[in-house]
Amino acid sequence: MAYLDFKGRNIFYDVQGEGKPILILNGIMMSTKSWEPFVKTLSFQNQLIRLDFIDQGQSDKLENSFYTQSIQVDIIECLLKELNLSRVNLVGISYGGEVAILFAAKHPHMVERLVLFNTTPYTSPWLQEIGHQWNAIGRTRDGKTYYQATIPVIYSPSYFESRLDWMKKREQLLIPIFSNSVFLDAMERLTNSAENFDARKELDAITCPTLIVAADEDYLTPIANQRALHQMIKESEMVILPGVGHASMYERPMLFVTMVLGFINALESSYAI
Repeated sequence: MAYLDFKGRNIFYDVQGEGKPILILNGIMMSTKSWEPFVKTLSFQNQLIRLDFIDQGQSDKLENSFYTQSIQVDIIECLLKELNLSRVNLVGISYGGEVAILFAAKHPHMVERLVLFNTTPYTSPWLQEIGHQWNAIGRTRDGKTYYQATIPVIYSPSYFESRLDWMKKREQLLIPIFSNSVFLDAMERLTNSAENFDARKELDAITCPTLIVAADEDYLTPIANQRALHQMIKESEMVILPGVGHASMYERPMLFVTMVLGFINALESSYAI
């Protein structure tokens, strides 16, 4: 566990294991702690790097500021220089997937392989409206209402119902966090930073082998948008998880680690068949 100095701001990161480096990028509400269930497996034969973006987890907050996701891209570049890594494998989900796309397009020579979960090529008007709603509710400081607006929708209906007792425990755990003004202000800045995300004109610059993992019950980043991403990244592979929602790594954890490690650690990316 360490801190990166990025323009006078402290950015938290953690490195475990040895082998091919895997930099895993958080969804918007996540932090490095969100990946704890996967650390043992992902770092067994790989170097696993976790990072809290600015305004996330244990990284510094940018109070009273407006920024775009380009700042997160620059943080990744700074981190790789700190770790003396010329190339890395990127894994991103949702917000983290968007940042991964931007980084891979800007620095194609620095990305060996790219794995994107529940990611779209741009922030659609549908998703913009959801972000506006989240921000409006966040300003009320009503943690329970914020939870109800943000958390159930990230799971598939079947998963939510089958894990109802667990969801209720999550609700009690998260409501105090979702009532915290520092967290809510940071969430609003993060949400705003993605509002105008649009990488559609930049996707041609991505040259590394890319795996796109979509979920057919993802109501935040609908499958049609995820299919569009697959069509726009040349020679990308796509897997669709049936009956799975936006938080696919939690709903199908074994599949998550299998796809990440299988795609990244495959010795070859093309085969003469």
